[in-house]
Parts: sequence; structure tokens; C-alpha cells
Amino acid sequence: MKISRINDYQALITHSGDCLRDAMKRLDETALGIVLLCEKNGRLLDTITDGDVRRAILDNVDLDAPLWQLYGRKVKAGQEPITACSGLTLAELTLQMTEAKISHLPLVDADQRVVGLVCETFAEGRRHNIEVQAVVMAGGFGTRLRPLTDNTPKPMLPVGGKPLLERTVGRLRDCGIRDVHFTTHYLPEQIQEHFGNGSDFGVDIHYVAEEQPLGTAGSLNLVNDDETPLVVINGDILTAVDFSALIDFHQSHDAAMTVGVRQYDFKVPYGVIESVGGQVVALKEKPKMEFLVNAGIYLVGVEAKKLIPADKRFDMTDLIEQLIADGKKVVSFPVIEYWLDIGQHEDFEQAQVDIQAKRWAA
Repeated sequence: MKISRINDYQALITHSGDCLRDAMKRLDETALGIVLLCEKNGRLLDTITDGDVRRAILDNVDLDAPLWQLYGRKVKAGQEPITACSGLTLAELTLQMTEAKISHLPLVDADQRVVGLVCETFAEGRRHNIEVQAVVMAGGFGTRLRPLTDNTPKPMLPVGGKPLLERTVGRLRDCGIRDVHFTTHYLPEQIQEHFGNGSDFGVDIHYVAEEQPLGTAGSLNLVNDDETPLVVINGDILTAVDFSALIDFHQSHDAAMTVGVRQYDFKVPYGVIESVGGQVVALKEKPKMEFLVNAGIYLVGVEAKKLIPADKRFDMTDLIEQLIADGKKVVSFPVIEYWLDIGQHEDFEQAQVDIQAKRWAA
């Protein structure tokens, strides 16, 4: 284990009156996988990791709920933050983190006030207990983005001066994934000319040509590897998702397939009437409805891939339904990091704004 000491920890501090959505934003901005829940005097109450937030979302915790509610849940479960004295050496801190099997360790003074943080770091991407390869679906026509896509494949549209696909590759590389497959169909030569074999981008790139569109799952049969799980992402998504966390989540749940999901809130602009037999029994004024929607990011296990029929259009939704029907475990992984589906002109324009404003950290 290699660790780094973070002295500029103020950006990581949040308070009990902040909400879960605030913590998510801070996690995304700092990209360290942790925020520190403190009293106003700096005394540490708890650590909140990206894993804590993902579990809260799956437990239907309101994103606008104050953090003290999440803290209270952990206290009831007997979970106390692990801390260390700031005077310890890096070797002593590394030993403590190794024994506790943790990736972050807050440093506190005698009054439990935060004075620093140490984090596990990976010079060449995060390590995984399982080997994975990645597949980026880059064959779409991008019809809704015309005329931008008349002569350019949608994944090659520039976002902040760099092709969207290049940003995805960089994210995969930084999360330790080296073998990347592009499924191509529309104007594939532009993609191949830009990326070549991937050596200039720190990965090995392989091209999978779809002679006819096979759907979001069907083309996986063209990837010549039947023994390695596949991280799959749609080519029109700009995201800072932690693929390493996705892989760890998939493995810890012993899943056949993991589906990346995104919290989507919809506020009804009217008062909603509940009635029984014509009699009003309740009124909800402009209620907020919360859903988990498909984020276009998946981890497909080896056994799941074997269910995909050859030479036939087959979508990820078909695969999910088949796995569920067969009694196989399909789990949802909340994407709490920056995420944007660039499917329409307003999305493309928003991506430019977000990159310029540094709302996307990768």
C-alpha cells in the first residue's frame, strides 16, 4: 500500500446540517472518495465515503435529508470512525490502514479535531481482485445531434476541445483498465485514425466492427474473450464515475451483472389528489418522485455474457430481463459522480459549460 498525506483537507469538511446531496457534490469535486463530517469547532463526528452514499441511495434515503440522519444510522449500527494521531509516521499510518483494511484515515489532535488526512494512492490506476476489460459502444449514428454528426461519429464530438471518447478512455485508464474495445459502425475510420492501437493513450485498443447494429448487448459476442468480465459504457456518456468502485461493488455482491443507475427526481407541478370511489382521502402538494434510472454503464459477468445470442439484435434490457427470469443476481450501482448523457443539442452545450466550469473533474 502507498499512501499520501492530504494537508489541504478543508474542502473535505461538511457539517451535520448539510444534506446528502451536498456530500455527493463535495465527493465529486474533491474526487478522494471521502468527506469529513465535523462539528463547527472541527471535531470529527464521522467519515462519509462514496460507498456510504451509494448504500443510502439504495436504501431510499432522501438526498435532501440532513447528514445527521445518515450519521445517526451509522451510530446505531455501532460504526465509529477510525482515526490516527497526526504525529505518526507514514510507515505507522500505512500499517494501521492495512490492518484495518481502509483506504482513508483522518488525522486528529487530542480533542478529535481534524488536522489532516491520509489516503491510499495508486500510481498506475487502482488495483482489482479480478481482471476486467472495457467495451465502449461507439457505433451509433447520433441522429438527434445532426448536423454535428453528419460527418463526425457522436463519440468523437469535441467536449472542451477533446473528443468525448478520449475522455472516456482516460477515465478507464485512470481506474486501472488497460484493455479497451470499441464497437464501431458509423464512420469507424475516424475513430481508428485518432486512437490507433491506443499506445498514445496508455491503453490497448481493439476494434469490433458491427456490420449491422446488434443492439447494446449483442455486439459483446464480437469481443473475443469469454473468460473476462466486461465493463460496458455507452459512447455518448460524459462521466467521472469510479469504475474501480463499480468493479469492487460487483465482486462484493457476487453478481451476474451490475447496472449503473442514476438518481432521477421528478417534482409534480400540481397538487396530487388521492381518491377512493370518488372520495378524496389525501392531498399531496407538488410531491417529489424519486427514481433510479439506467445510466448506460454496466459490468457484465462471464456467465451473463453466455446468455447473449449470436448474430441477433439483443439489448442490455433483454439481458437484464433474461438474467432476472433465470434467477440470477442483478444489482444496481448508484452513480453519484458527474454524469451526463449527451444525446441532444442542449446536452452537448451543457457538457461544454460543465467542462469550462470544471464541474467534471476527470
